[in-house]
Amino acid sequence: MSRRCVLALDQGGHASRALLFDSAGTVLARAERRIATRREGRDRVEHAPQAVLRSLRQAAEAAIAMLPPDTEIQAAALATQRSSIACWDRRNGRPLSPVFSWQDRRAARQVAALVAHTQEVRRLTGLVLSPHYGASKIAWCLRHLPEVRQAMRRGHLAAGPLASYLVAGLTEERVCVADPVNGARTQLMDIRRGEWSAKLCGLFGVPQEILPDCVPNHHRFGTLRLAGRTLPLTVVTGDQPAALFARGEPERGIAYINIGTGAFVQALSERRVPDLLQSLLWRDPKRGTLFALEGTVNGAGAALDAAAAQFGMRPAAALRLLPASLAAAEEPPLFLNGVGGLGAPYWQPHFRSRFIGRGDAGQKLAAAVESVVFLLHANLRRMQGAGMAFRRIQVSGGLAQLDGLCQRLADLAGLPVERPEMHEATALGLAWLMDGLERAPQRTGTHFEPHDNGWLTARERRWQRALHASLA
Repeated sequence: MSRRCVLALDQGGHASRALLFDSAGTVLARAERRIATRREGRDRVEHAPQAVLRSLRQAAEAAIAMLPPDTEIQAAALATQRSSIACWDRRNGRPLSPVFSWQDRRAARQVAALVAHTQEVRRLTGLVLSPHYGASKIAWCLRHLPEVRQAMRRGHLAAGPLASYLVAGLTEERVCVADPVNGARTQLMDIRRGEWSAKLCGLFGVPQEILPDCVPNHHRFGTLRLAGRTLPLTVVTGDQPAALFARGEPERGIAYINIGTGAFVQALSERRVPDLLQSLLWRDPKRGTLFALEGTVNGAGAALDAAAAQFGMRPAAALRLLPASLAAAEEPPLFLNGVGGLGAPYWQPHFRSRFIGRGDAGQKLAAAVESVVFLLHANLRRMQGAGMAFRRIQVSGGLAQLDGLCQRLADLAGLPVERPEMHEATALGLAWLMDGLERAPQRTGTHFEPHDNGWLTARERRWQRALHASLA
């Protein structure tokens, strides 16, 4: 009898990953292909679109090649960074623009000119008015890229979430569709209706006809042909929302934190809270519509990379140095972290990062990690101040593998922190959402109980005073 599995494709800011899971949630094969990031100045962050697509295909084919020939792949799912966008030719999938990373803020000036519409944008999208989201990036392409303008005049232009570009490039049918989770992060979608908003399109100057068709998160997206196999793509969503399903259906009373290039704290909720986001987690006929309250930290792994670059270090070398640096008795400096712009709950896109105090490379790397913890705690406090009660915190993502980070988070929040053994949370969540697992994975992992840590609390207070003084 042949063994059955599902394919999870996770396209992130540093790499494309492909994992194959059996029905028990066991990883049968995995592969990864790194992608390059182009940075120009403080505001421009982009990827080569064909390289991103190629990396995803190569990772998938490498993982599939590891399987025994009699293993059946039932379905595939894709998760991407939600606010990244691209423009392409809808006839053949040919890219017409770079992939604009969610970190890209080149259209900040145009967004600032729309400040009078802040409340209306918030009401329709659940998001703050920000250049991190896709609408202003698409509008920038329409103004500045001749190929994009020419394709629009000829009726061939498609523009939208990175996920839509990848679906068009991966599927045999070249379908041009947008799932609601990634579509919502363009800031052009009415999240209550799950449809493009004519009002928002007019506000940002994006013609609605260039946007992909709206479909549910669970949908027959098209057919993939990979490594000589044919399989349906049945789920497309965002990376952070997918991570919430890594243990099965998400629960109320848990703060889910994923720490990768950026860091995100999400909690199942329909409420809206000033300075936090209301995010769409999922929409389809089976599960209905799920919302989360979300806080964002733009610079997590990106902040560590920036600090490492100051010392001529590669990110991998910085990660090897960090466990000892976080455990050291010496007090590190403070780091005011505006890498990628200061996110929730402050929303200052041009905040200048800086260290306060002296320190060697290890101490400054530790300070960068601490700044992520302080910013996450600021978002948790904002949620709790709005009446949300948490039993525990569940962490995932690359930086969550640092014990020193998890213990600091537990101590400051006064909550137990649970780090599942399986840290590929996005991919495992995709497997669950494809109905590829017989049951939710077992609750195994590392637990960090909160301790009374006066030293850390005092440091956080000094950091808060310095941050608020800078904002003032």
